[in-house]
Amino acid sequence: MIIGARFARWGLGLFIFGVFLTFGIIAHYCAGSRWPNGALFMQNITLWWACPWTLSVAAVQAGGLGMVAIGLTLMLAARVSPTRPAAEGSAALWLCIVGLLGVFAVGYPGYFVFDAIWPSYYYSPIATGKNAWLLGQALFIAIYFAGLMIAFGDVRQALSLATQTATRA
Repeated sequence: MIIGARFARWGLGLFIFGVFLTFGIIAHYCAGSRWPNGALFMQNITLWWACPWTLSVAAVQAGGLGMVAIGLTLMLAARVSPTRPAAEGSAALWLCIVGLLGVFAVGYPGYFVFDAIWPSYYYSPIATGKNAWLLGQALFIAIYFAGLMIAFGDVRQALSLATQTATRA
């Protein structure tokens, strides 16, 4: 039950953090881009929505909501299962937290680090910089996903035991 509450609490906190990060996107839209927009960027505008932080903010918000859902399900599993969900001792919670904070770190403040290495990489066709930046975010999304899958397996196992126990009774 405790791990479920921790998942839900962290998930809500990360979701609210993502809402707060949205103000940076709004400020970006008000101030405009830092570098001149090239023709290739303008052709690909629907993918990027003209702001480099959109992906990381969306990942933090959606990931936070995913953690809330897993947390509530873990709490339910702890209540109905004859055994505690295995998530109590698993690394699932920390993988999810590290994954979402890593996506934020690479995608939001990391944008400026990558921009110092490859100036205007986001707005011009500098594939090396853009790919490195996106792969960094993808790595942390994969870490989050691994944590989510571990937690999902823990929930599934606990609810399966609860179903078997209820069927026998």
